[in-house]
Amino acid sequence: MLKKYLLIFIISMIPIIELRGAVPVGLSNLWGEAIPIIPLYITCIVGNMLPVPFIFFFARKVLEWGANKKFIGKFFTFCLEKGEKGGKKLQEKAGRGLYFALFLFVGIPLPGTGAWTGTLAASFLDMDFKKSVIAVMAGVILAGIIMGLASAGVFETMSHWGRFS
Repeated sequence: MLKKYLLIFIISMIPIIELRGAVPVGLSNLWGEAIPIIPLYITCIVGNMLPVPFIFFFARKVLEWGANKKFIGKFFTFCLEKGEKGGKKLQEKAGRGLYFALFLFVGIPLPGTGAWTGTLAASFLDMDFKKSVIAVMAGVILAGIIMGLASAGVFETMSHWGRFS
């Protein structure tokens, strides 16, 4: 069981996959029995949030440094452009509700959203670190709830309700 906790912790830290991929794995019978929901969420949230301060303070600098390097330049440039684009898009749509928009951006599990991209966007927008971390953590919690419900088949069950009325 300890191996499965370590697995979901690591999956939660991986960009793009993050908690959204770790919750279904933790709830599944893959690699042993399912992890109880509360320890699963705590493990996934800690794993997903661990990289956030490093992303906020250092990712932009590292990406800018590596953008013109031979082997990593294209990937680093892609990441820079994604962060800038995400930040601008977030700011345009949010206006004064920027932290709430950051919360929703991280919390609604769609491709290309999540703690990594949201934190990078907050860094590009020079948002307040503490407020950004709170918005990102709240978004990670929301994404975890949504993924837990989806993994349990709640949304599929709800889609069948309309057929019986």
